Amino acid sequence: MSSPAARRPDTVRFVDPVRNPYAPGAGQRPPELAGRGRELDVFDVVLERIARGRPERSLMLTGLRGVGKTVLLNTLRSQAINHLWGTGKIEARPDQSLRRPVAAALHMAVRELAPRHRAPDRIDAFLGVLKAFAQRAAPAGRGGAAPKLRDRWQPGIDVPASSGRADSGDIEIDLVELLTDAAAVATDVGTGVAIFIDEMQDLGAEDVSALCAACHELSQLGAPLIVVGAGLPHLPAVLSAAKSYSERLFRYQRIDRLDRIAADQALCAPAEREEVEYEQKALDLLYEKSGGYPYFVQAYGKATWDHAPRSPITAADVRVAAPEAEAELAVGFFGSRFERATPAEREYMRAMATLALVDGEESGRDDMDAAVPTAEIARALGRKPASLSPARDALIKKGLIYSGERGTVAFTVPHFGRYLRTQPA
Repeated sequence: MSSPAARRPDTVRFVDPVRNPYAPGAGQRPPELAGRGRELDVFDVVLERIARGRPERSLMLTGLRGVGKTVLLNTLRSQAINHLWGTGKIEARPDQSLRRPVAAALHMAVRELAPRHRAPDRIDAFLGVLKAFAQRAAPAGRGGAAPKLRDRWQPGIDVPASSGRADSGDIEIDLVELLTDAAAVATDVGTGVAIFIDEMQDLGAEDVSALCAACHELSQLGAPLIVVGAGLPHLPAVLSAAKSYSERLFRYQRIDRLDRIAADQALCAPAEREEVEYEQKALDLLYEKSGGYPYFVQAYGKATWDHAPRSPITAADVRVAAPEAEAELAVGFFGSRFERATPAEREYMRAMATLALVDGEESGRDDMDAAVPTAEIARALGRKPASLSPARDALIKKGLIYSGERGTVAFTVPHFGRYLRTQPA
């Protein structure tokens, strides 16, 4: 006896949930990296120019959460690897010094270059400097005594730590020396080193200053080492506060939501590979729901695919699936962040969301999460601005809001104001 599927007409294509191609996830590469061709092309040019001894700047990617900065950062790293560069990646944390993670990243980068180096002694010499740099990360004990063994990072380097290079204890001096030596190793093999730093806005002020100084020195030397950072929209302000010349030191690329063509491509290209199509009205509604933000495109695409019975997928399928996508976003994307805020911080964010809605309606914007003046928030809450500073500063440290311009704040998460306006006070 034949199965129901075997009796279906050949012209009807059913949508199989097992073959769902969409991938909503933190830093997870989507099946189709749409709308980022320009950034990839620019980075290819940067790699080629540096390989030919041409001057180039390090690169900073900025944007809201959910626009695909981490995915793009990982893709750029893959490009560097394809060009035979040594690479390493770290994720900055506000409670961690830059020393240990950058040492681990450079260790990985140089290990990638070592098999092509003709002088093992040069590699060992660099590893000795790297070990000395890394071991300065542990704080001194009481009375200036050496730190206990359990507090010292053991980087798995067999050579002894060197002395007199990258071990002064001053992070700015040491980082300049370490990166210069790493660039020299790359020069020996005719390639480069790229260090990728995610969540770069979370670096401490001292580390940001040191990193800017090191990139400045490397650019003056024409050394083949670049830093590729990714962070929230206020990352340029963080760098500028550390070193005034950082505005000219880095190439800044703002990563934004996808335009309509790219959003449709992100949905249609993987679907076509599974022989599934979308009706135009379905794509219209999906763009309206997602706003073109890559994470939301994947979330709504996945839910719609799971609910659609057959191809082509219709607007009715999107409407049926949308509540499930929104419920998942409410828990995993918005809710997890909302739960980290204290009652006072939630009150501050609710005021932000209300004011952003009013401003958006008055100006006719389709983005209801735009920046709002802190003075207006204080007036809405009937408080003095100074009394709200602790809540604002805590929200900035938690990565929930940012201050792109003096006297204003905005959400780091797209559609977060919309989510807050649905929550009971």
